[in-house]
Amino acid sequence: MNSTPKSMRLQIAIFGRTNVGKSSVLNMLAGQDVAITSPVPGTTTDVVEKSMELLPVGPVVFLDTAGLDDNSRLGELRKERARRIFDRADVALLVAEPAGWGDCEEEILAAAAEKRIPVIVLVNKTDIAAPAPELSAALAGRGIAPILCSAVDKTRREAAVAAVKERLLRLGAPPAGAPAVILGDLVKPGQTAVFIIPIDKEAPKGRIILPQVQAMRDLLDHGALPLVCREHEYLRALDALKEPPALVVCDSQVVDFMVKHTPPGVPCTTFSILFARFKGDLSAYAAGAAAIRGLRPGDRVAVLEACSHHAIEDDIGRVKLPRWLKETAGGELKIDTFAGHDLPGGLGDYKLAIQCGGCMLNRAEILNRMGRAAAAGIPITNYGTAISECKGVLERVLSPFPEALAAYRLARRAAV
Repeated sequence: MNSTPKSMRLQIAIFGRTNVGKSSVLNMLAGQDVAITSPVPGTTTDVVEKSMELLPVGPVVFLDTAGLDDNSRLGELRKERARRIFDRADVALLVAEPAGWGDCEEEILAAAAEKRIPVIVLVNKTDIAAPAPELSAALAGRGIAPILCSAVDKTRREAAVAAVKERLLRLGAPPAGAPAVILGDLVKPGQTAVFIIPIDKEAPKGRIILPQVQAMRDLLDHGALPLVCREHEYLRALDALKEPPALVVCDSQVVDFMVKHTPPGVPCTTFSILFARFKGDLSAYAAGAAAIRGLRPGDRVAVLEACSHHAIEDDIGRVKLPRWLKETAGGELKIDTFAGHDLPGGLGDYKLAIQCGGCMLNRAEILNRMGRAAAAGIPITNYGTAISECKGVLERVLSPFPEALAAYRLARRAAV
């Protein structure tokens, strides 16, 4: 659990005014001094992240944000960074003081409600004073039972941490309707899935990339058998099997090769499409891919990467995918790449948005990005669906997912 990727952890954001003790609450929950604490308002200047194992909840990431009531010039920048955390939070911990309830707390509740993020309210510093009547009334009116704590009082710490864990467990399943499996529902126990994994310049030395590892682990957890090969070994791998595989999965850049050499009765797809379903809305991505055929020279396309990295000669998002898009459009396109958590403000200026595989993002942030594209009125797809559409094989690799295939066909008919 300690090595669980950040994108697969429950993301718990800590919000509140300046100097209410958010960082002290983080230190209390982590059981160690993770964040710097001080009586000076504005000590937390940027989001502090702490990944840990919060038993019995599981692997989590705490996100300690700057105070949302700092009205200084620098404070506005801090507040903007803190607000962006709503795009990736699964749960919000709202830390308040006993003295009362005001606009800042209302703003946090409203932002969480807009994103459909559950909120746990902690009233800190109760060693100094009891909650004020107006605070109790405000919470009672919303049906919120706060957790009373003093983050610096070690004698009360264990009870407060236990209460937070109990609330988190009460939330139940992962938010946003996250699928429970990556591909374990597609391959039955005892069946074999073949993974085609090219070892090229983008493959990390001595290992394979995170989505491939996670897919392999998911198969093992479901009692299925992964058979891993490179593309030039694929036919030999098929010949070695006594019966056809239940599924073939490939890296998107060799999707046309996989489709060409996979027997018609054998389902096949790509890692990126599997994770489009696992972390996002595959049907929406499939419908968005239909817009690729409508691209014309001069159109603008936004490529949304989840992580910052140095582009290499054969970079999939910055070299190969743009080349395939231009070939499909029949001319040059204006392609802008945005890396990291931040998105461009004017998505409506683009004809299409293409999200990367999102292995570094959690489901909440992926869905938020899809929602922003929908609000701007532009289609959005991801690397796997986009590449398969450019290669002319998207219907084949969507065949294991009937709803997504139907959404794609409907969008194609509407575009005609």
